[in-house]
Amino acid sequence: MADELTPAESIAATAAGPEESEEPIKQRKNGLYPGVSDELAESMKSGWADTELHDLQPIAQTAETAGRRAALSARFPGERLVIPAGHLKTRSNDTEYPFRASVEYTYLTGNQTEDGVLVLEPTAGGHEATIYLLPRSDRENGEFWLSGHGELWVGRRHSLTEAGKLYGIPASDVRELAGTLSEATGPVRVLRGYDAAIEAALTDKVTAERDEELRVFLSEARLVKDGFEIGELQKAVDSTVRGFEDVVKVLDKAEATSERYIEGTFFLRARVEGNDVGYGTIAAAGPHACTLHWVRNDGAVRSGELLLLDAGVETHTYYTADVTRTLPVDGRFSEIQKKIYDAVYDAQEAGIAAVVPGAKYRDFHDAAQRVLTERLVEWGFVEGPVERVLELGLQRRWTLHGTGHMLGLDVHDCAAARVETYVDGTLEPGMCLTVEPGLYFQADDLTVPEEYRGIGVRIEDDILVTESGNRNLSAALPRRSDEVEAWMASLKG
Repeated sequence: MADELTPAESIAATAAGPEESEEPIKQRKNGLYPGVSDELAESMKSGWADTELHDLQPIAQTAETAGRRAALSARFPGERLVIPAGHLKTRSNDTEYPFRASVEYTYLTGNQTEDGVLVLEPTAGGHEATIYLLPRSDRENGEFWLSGHGELWVGRRHSLTEAGKLYGIPASDVRELAGTLSEATGPVRVLRGYDAAIEAALTDKVTAERDEELRVFLSEARLVKDGFEIGELQKAVDSTVRGFEDVVKVLDKAEATSERYIEGTFFLRARVEGNDVGYGTIAAAGPHACTLHWVRNDGAVRSGELLLLDAGVETHTYYTADVTRTLPVDGRFSEIQKKIYDAVYDAQEAGIAAVVPGAKYRDFHDAAQRVLTERLVEWGFVEGPVERVLELGLQRRWTLHGTGHMLGLDVHDCAAARVETYVDGTLEPGMCLTVEPGLYFQADDLTVPEEYRGIGVRIEDDILVTESGNRNLSAALPRRSDEVEAWMASLKG
């Protein structure tokens, strides 16, 4: 990795106004070049072709993002609304984590650029939207090749004119925004937690309560997906299915190495067909399957044990799948593994059947939990009757978690929505959620027979609520135990 400058040493022009753009570019403390000669600086200013892109077409979801902004405008008439994308975060010293824009900003613009800010200015007829971005790297002051955020270091940014064409929103220089907002009058709301400078410019103009109302509205707006979003979720799921197939084909290599071979195999599919994984892959073999969010993925993969793989591809537009399959590493369930697996499968079947328009959101969870509780009582692990167990929540020793969650731009989407509209709400067509019951018998659980200990099973699918019922977006991945065995055998072929 080239190491002459650090992104943290960007020139002031990248973050400040034009009046400060002549400040010198900082050099790396231990850089090999002590400075830049006047002759080199002058040479770098000229001799470059015009690379402005003139034939850009709007992004695919321009109509949808415009509709989302219109709904936001209608909810908060007469108020200035400020939604930042966020900034790069340092991973260590002079390296950063890959940037992921705030989902609210992305939902309203389709843009994924760091430092961006969407501002909706109130007008007599609603709002006028402007997207504030960094312009192209400055060649006159050398920023494009000397700054760690310059074009020759991290790649070309779109010009403001290009951005306006792509996103269907007029674009302006974000370096001037903080000053403009500090002088603004009238009611303002800002999405907090992403841009300290913007929040500081608005500190005397906003309140926590009003800003929380903005955040909650933008979360609840995503409860029902539009056609573009449903299409992206299906793309994410389809890529995820292929990622699971990839894993099954290399289970022998995972046995020779560790769970990380599985993680890496799935990650390759996510990066080739999408933006990334939607969350840290859970590649939990053997007793690790009993740890709900096992992401260390450093354990052994052994024939005769189960692999719980919980993974999802995130598309280039940030929509993520979230699918889990529990697979026998050697391709065949043992008798006790099949017994537990089939109980979870039956619970998931009951849960999926309860996902219909007009049903309470909690219904699918209750349906799945009842089936699991019936099995636990039947097996003698907890004293019935079933109603008593459910009322006291005693089954949770082995079921542990809720049976699902909303899915979308976040793997746990719409998390800021009000309880009455989410977990206590009613299912509507266009909602997308996971159904993922599980049974987990910890390796040290002395309340169950020894043969159960260390076995964890979860089955998870992504379910779209339709006008007439539901559609399993991940139905291409087998679920029933005999189908799983046949599928694995065909892939290992």
